[in-house]
Amino acid sequence: MDLSKIVSISGKPGLYAIKSQAVGRLIVESVIDGKCTPAFARDRMSSLEEISIFSTDEDRPLKEVFKMIHEKMGDKVDFDYKKATPDQLREKFALVMPDYDEEAVYPSDMKKVFAWYQMLVDKNLLDFTEEEPKEETPEEPAEKAE
Repeated sequence: MDLSKIVSISGKPGLYAIKSQAVGRLIVESVIDGKCTPAFARDRMSSLEEISIFSTDEDRPLKEVFKMIHEKMGDKVDFDYKKATPDQLREKFALVMPDYDEEAVYPSDMKKVFAWYQMLVDKNLLDFTEEEPKEETPEEPAEKAE
């Protein structure tokens, strides 16, 4: 699952897929409606690949949190995160990520994570199939020349 080409742009709703780059700007496509728009260097953009969630141990990459949601809830978030109370959001987030840092992760962050997950799953942009590790075959030692 490659989240490096999916960005969140501060002040704009939803997520955007990077389509191309130009001098001083990116061309991004809205994941919600598919419309392409420019995003400029002054826009605060965050690649989902670079976002992590605070935990009591070490921060977890968003990709890992999405996998945890998928394991617990499947392809549909099993509650209405848009209308959920802060306590309901904390309860659901604790089910998915029990070790999240309760002081550093706010309900608004939780709502955003659930919304992004659902948006990406609905558009088939998340792939949870495990890549099989390539088996390394040891090289056979060269035969000695007699």
